[in-house]
Amino acid sequence: MSEPEPAVTAAPSHRLRRMTGRDPHEQNRVATPLELLFDLTFVIAFGLSAAQLADLLADGHVGAAVAGFAFSTFGVSWAWINFSWFASAYDTDDWLYRLTTMLQMIGVIVLALGIPPIYSSIAAGEHVDNRIAVAGYVVMRLAMVAQWLRAAAADPARRRTCVTYAVTITVAQIGWIAAIFVHTSVPATFTVYAVLVLVEFAGPWYAERFRGITPWHPHHIAERYSLLVIIALGEGVVGTVATLSAVVGEHGWTLDAALVALAGMALTFGLWWTYFVVPAAPALHARPERAFGFGYGHIVIFGAIVATGAGLHTAAIYLEGHSRLSATQTLLAVAVPVGVYILAIFAMYAYLVGTFDRAHLAMVSASMAGLAAAVGATAAGAPMPVGLLLVNLAPLVVVVGYELGGLHTGSQSGDGAASAP
Repeated sequence: MSEPEPAVTAAPSHRLRRMTGRDPHEQNRVATPLELLFDLTFVIAFGLSAAQLADLLADGHVGAAVAGFAFSTFGVSWAWINFSWFASAYDTDDWLYRLTTMLQMIGVIVLALGIPPIYSSIAAGEHVDNRIAVAGYVVMRLAMVAQWLRAAAADPARRRTCVTYAVTITVAQIGWIAAIFVHTSVPATFTVYAVLVLVEFAGPWYAERFRGITPWHPHHIAERYSLLVIIALGEGVVGTVATLSAVVGEHGWTLDAALVALAGMALTFGLWWTYFVVPAAPALHARPERAFGFGYGHIVIFGAIVATGAGLHTAAIYLEGHSRLSATQTLLAVAVPVGVYILAIFAMYAYLVGTFDRAHLAMVSASMAGLAAAVGATAAGAPMPVGLLLVNLAPLVVVVGYELGGLHTGSQSGDGAASAP
C-alpha cells in the first residue's frame, strides 16, 4: 500500500510575538526570505557606487573617486551590518518586524540614490552634497532604533544593552542630520564624518562589552556575510559584461574579446573561491569574542570586491576610448582592489583562527607578485585584455595553495556568544 500523502498545512500567521531573543545555538539556522529580500536593496547601492567610481576614475578624478567610494561604502555596509546582527539576535518575523524592515529597505534605497550627488560634489571641489544619502541613512537607522526599543521592552535580561544601542544610534543620527548643513571644505567635512563614524562604532562596542551580550547565531552570521559577498561579486559579473561589450562593440568577436570574458569571469570566480577558504562559521562558534573584528572588518572586504567590479567598468571605458587614464593606470584600478581583497582575506583568516604561518606569507607574497607582473606587463605594452588575465594570478595562487596544501585552522575551543557588532 502506498503511504498517505502528507497533509497540506496553512502558512503560519505573522501575529505579534515577544522579541525576547533567538536561541544562539538553534539547529539549522539559515537566512530567512525577508533577509534575502532586504539584501536586494544592496544590489542597487553597490551598483550605483561602482558606476560612480568607474566614471570618476575614467575622468581622471582619482582622489574624488576614492573619497566618494570610501564614504558610500561605509554607509552602505554599515546599514547592512547593523540590520543583520540585530536580525540574528531578535528576528521575530511578525508583521511589525516585517514592516519595520520594509522601512529600513526604503531608507537603503534613498541612501543609494544619494550616492551620485556625493561623488559629483566632491569632484567639483564643493562641499559634500550628502542630503539625500543622509536622509536615507537616517530613515534606516531610526527604524533600527525602533527595533532596539522594542527588544528592550520585551527582553528585560538585555534591556540595558538594547537601550544603549538605541541611544547611541540616535545620538549619531543627530550628528548626521547636523552634518547636512556643514558647508565647508571637503577635508573638513570628512573630519566631521570621521567623528560620527567613531560614534557609530563606539555604540555597539560599548553596548556589547559593558551592557550585555545579544544572542546572535555564529553560523547564521557567517552565512549572511557570505551571501552579501556573493551580491558584491555581482559587480564583477556586470563589469565583465561591460568590458566585453566594449571590446565586441569596437572590434567584434576577437581573441581580445575571449580574453576579456575569461579574465573577468575567472577573476570573479577566483575571488569567490578565495573568500570561502576562511572557516568563518566554526571559527566564530569557537571564538565568539572575535565577532566585532569579523563584523566590521568585512567593510574592507565588501569595498574591495565592489571596487574590483568598478575597475572592470573602468577598463571597459578605456577600451571604448573614453578614458583619460593610461593603460597602466586603468589596470591599477583592478589590481589595487584585488590586492586589498587578498590582504584582507588573509588578515581575517589570521584574526579568526589565531595563526599566520610561512605558508600564508608565501601565498600572499606570490599573489602580490602576480599583480605586480600584471601591471608591469601592461606598462611594457601588453594589451589590456592580457593584463586583466594576468591579474588572475593573485587569487589563483591562493586557490591552488589552499587546495593542494590547505590552510591551518588554528586551535579552536570554547562555545557560547560574546561581543557582536
